[in-house]
Amino acid sequence: MKVGVIGMGAMGTGMARNLHKAGLLEAVWNRSADKAEAIAGELGVVAASDPATLAGQCDVIVTCVSRDEDVLAVMDAMAPGLSAGKTVVDTSTIAVDTAKQAAARLATTGVAFLDAPVSGGKEGAQNGQLVFMIGGDPAVVERLRPAFEAMGKSATHMGDVGSGQATKAVNQIMCAGINQAVTEALAFGQASGLEMDKVIDVVSGGAAGNWFLQMRGPTMVKGTFEPGFKLALHHKDLTICRQMLDNMNVALPTVEMTLKHYDRLMAAGYGDEDISALYRDKRELFNGGNKKSL
Repeated sequence: MKVGVIGMGAMGTGMARNLHKAGLLEAVWNRSADKAEAIAGELGVVAASDPATLAGQCDVIVTCVSRDEDVLAVMDAMAPGLSAGKTVVDTSTIAVDTAKQAAARLATTGVAFLDAPVSGGKEGAQNGQLVFMIGGDPAVVERLRPAFEAMGKSATHMGDVGSGQATKAVNQIMCAGINQAVTEALAFGQASGLEMDKVIDVVSGGAAGNWFLQMRGPTMVKGTFEPGFKLALHHKDLTICRQMLDNMNVALPTVEMTLKHYDRLMAAGYGDEDISALYRDKRELFNGGNKKSL
């Protein structure tokens, strides 16, 4: 199995390195060529000149880009190099309808498509501990099991194309609620004069313990918000969730509140920080901000 990776951001780079460790990586491509050339030089693989060239050299193409329009543009750019029997695995977080559009475009040439968004953040990508939520043909998922095992700790088939993205929407709504709860609680603890390292350690061992508290709590209380998962990207994901909810004639308070808070932080120039930058907003409640965040 020869695998190519398109998109050399923090997530794509981590996946590429782990595929290389498993002896599966053939080529990489990135819109900014210098990033692809750097990782290709490090790993001793090909830095493809364009997506079509990469697609022609590989059996499986893993895409990891940011936005719906980028995913569809990459699918079209790969088209000249695609042929029957190849598989495209998109790990981006996009709308269900966009995943279905991508699958339909590829199906005309006999190319299989899996929508396989991930959870686990930059650390999960680096450590091969991603969780894949996959929509598409279950037989294709099983055939690609060695690649998924190289990149992650689990790969679960959720249903037809689009099911992976719907599952990721559940994940992103839950992450919004966790972010709200953890940042508010730690801002309260800090305002109460507690030793926050001790607070985080104690609470992490109890019923309220969670990954976000353990991994981001120690940095956020020190005012460090290095991504991680960029706040602007979570905003994009929650906008997709809101669109899905609009189709159901439902508005979820956690989604609406988090989008409002993220809008404020992005306007202040914090969109490229980790989502734990929400702590900036919560601290202000205890610094004369009154009910600004509500």
